[in-house]
Amino acid sequence: MQPTKNALMVQGTTSDAGKSVLVAALCRVLTRKGIKVAPFKPQNMALNSAVTSDGGEIGRAQYVQALAANIEATVDMNPILLKPCTDTGAQVIVHGKAVADMNAIGYQSYKQFALPHVMDSFARLQQEYECVMIEGAGSPAEINLRENDIANMGFAEEADVPVIIIADIDKGGVFAHLYGTLALLSQTEQDRVIGFVINRFRGDLSLLQPGLDWLENKTGKPVLGVLPYLHGFDLEAEDAINCHQELTSDSKLKVVVPVFPRISNHTDFDALRANPEVDLRYVGQGERIEHADLIILPGSKSVRTDLAFLRQQGWDKDIARHLRLGGKVMGICGGYQMLGQTISDPLAIESDAGQSEGLGYLDITTEITAHKILSNVTGHLTLQGESVEVRGYEIHAGITQINAQSPVRLSNGAWDGAISDCNQVFGSYLHGIFDSPDVISTIAHWVGVECIAQVDHKQNQQNAIDRIADAVETHIDLKKLWPDLEQ
Repeated sequence: MQPTKNALMVQGTTSDAGKSVLVAALCRVLTRKGIKVAPFKPQNMALNSAVTSDGGEIGRAQYVQALAANIEATVDMNPILLKPCTDTGAQVIVHGKAVADMNAIGYQSYKQFALPHVMDSFARLQQEYECVMIEGAGSPAEINLRENDIANMGFAEEADVPVIIIADIDKGGVFAHLYGTLALLSQTEQDRVIGFVINRFRGDLSLLQPGLDWLENKTGKPVLGVLPYLHGFDLEAEDAINCHQELTSDSKLKVVVPVFPRISNHTDFDALRANPEVDLRYVGQGERIEHADLIILPGSKSVRTDLAFLRQQGWDKDIARHLRLGGKVMGICGGYQMLGQTISDPLAIESDAGQSEGLGYLDITTEITAHKILSNVTGHLTLQGESVEVRGYEIHAGITQINAQSPVRLSNGAWDGAISDCNQVFGSYLHGIFDSPDVISTIAHWVGVECIAQVDHKQNQQNAIDRIADAVETHIDLKKLWPDLEQ
């Protein structure tokens, strides 16, 4: 199959091979060259999501890719989003709105009904943009998922688009990954693969050349480029939590985030992690919450289940000890709900129907409802008399009754969140609340840190996109992808 400027799909040998980042980079490269481009992912499975300008919910990766293309994100960029609630079940979101909860077997049959929604979104993007950069999901060689596939080759065949396959050499076995993935495809699927990209290579490229020659001779497909390992590169991870930090010798603020089984939007903490004076530590199963100035309970896709997990780990006792010693606690979205008096789910929206006792630090009660709130908001956060502008987004099904002071006044006049009488605990529904350096400073002051470094997270995000785009322009033969592309 010949490459075309109109559409190109990036598939990977595995999850976390670099598909999301490569699509973002190619969106930025084409935008630099004056081509109107949009990202597209037919189906995404992720608990990190964003609210679009048209009031829907899509995967965070497509939101970042839209940033790379300098356009507003819309629901057509990720028409099917799956948000796992259990090991076998997920909430199905179509064109930005939740439509059902299905287990894995049920979704297999649902795929045939989802395909028209996928193709409608793709057609609208093709009408509006000169090029659509498409991201696959996982691997196209998952044999058990091939039937009625809409995420990888099933979509590529239906839409008749060319495909490149990317693999991460840092994981090891890159030639086996690429050769084996291609071999497991049907002949028509193999024919639409126009080449390979190898990601995250360290060292002398001449040492890799014999392997590249072997792969090209064995498959008849060109290696389009080898992207170098970029030390210090940091762009939002779609699934895996990034724990890497560059700290100063004397960090000023120690933050601990417990990791729930259904943690959602852990990208909330990227801005904190990027600050060299914030020591951010994730605590997982079997670990203790200790040595912190601030504990932040993150969002959750299954709040009552994750609250039970929190107690099983003994983290409720760790939080109580932390507060007795004068520490501060904050909750975001589901974590905010956990800090209240009760959480009820009478319709079994997130888990079995019932009610759970919260941690009891905030005078709020929450009921999980069928209606999900999706909104981008602005307002002001006030802590200890210090007020600062705040921006964020809400994604939650719970309706919370607040019987306490609220720290956030939204631009529409509504109040968000609650703060305890003792001034040690507060919570908010706002994802992205830490993206502003002024908000981080205000929260640091609340915790007791007078002065902390100012880091522009949004600019760092743009710098990371530019950095990977520069690498793509340098190390990938773009003429093999788009022969008529101007240099």
